[in-house]
Amino acid sequence: MTGDLFDFLNVTETGRGSGAQERIQLDTGAFIFPGMALSRAPALLEAARHIVRQAPFRHLVTPGGHRMSVAMTSFGDYGWISDRSGYRYTPVQPENGQPWPVMPDVFRSLVEEATDAAGFPHPPLQAGLLNLYRSGTRLSLHQDKDEEDAEIPIVSVSLGVAATFLWGGRDRAAPVRRFRLSHGDVVVWGGPSRMMFHGVAPLAVSSHPLTGECRLNMTFRQVTRRS
Repeated sequence: MTGDLFDFLNVTETGRGSGAQERIQLDTGAFIFPGMALSRAPALLEAARHIVRQAPFRHLVTPGGHRMSVAMTSFGDYGWISDRSGYRYTPVQPENGQPWPVMPDVFRSLVEEATDAAGFPHPPLQAGLLNLYRSGTRLSLHQDKDEEDAEIPIVSVSLGVAATFLWGGRDRAAPVRRFRLSHGDVVVWGGPSRMMFHGVAPLAVSSHPLTGECRLNMTFRQVTRRS
């Protein structure tokens, strides 16, 4: 268990100005919005701390027995888990049978803004993941394919130390492009890009005044099909 890894969030925001009007297009239906979350960063981090108190970070194990380097927890109607039985969403925490923490309103409003800015009518608000990166941790190229409704986009928010976002294609062998994600950047991908392979390169040794040597990533998904 790594619930104490959030203790570094006791300082105040000193980041750059908002760049929410800008956007970088990765592919059709895929965009980076630089700085979109900056004005809400302190509130986002405080809400994240509250979530971690209820559902501590853990290093999940893949079906093949590999321990993930990124520490994770969840919130919302469903939480994403991984173990020897496979990857899946559950409505309760497997360790204690308690519901996952409720998705905070400050998260919801940001996801709605980002989804609308990317041109999608329905925001992904059923499930959220918190991913904690320390120097050297990475996220291998993968597709988000455990959701029933692939029509709804993914929204990802970066806070703290900058990371290198890996953006591939519809198959693992496609060329991979690299994009820097800085504190407050938001990524949205859906439509033709919903099943693109993506990942995060090993986090460089660095520091941010808000998170120390860590990066916090929040990812939002729609799990079940909309009725």
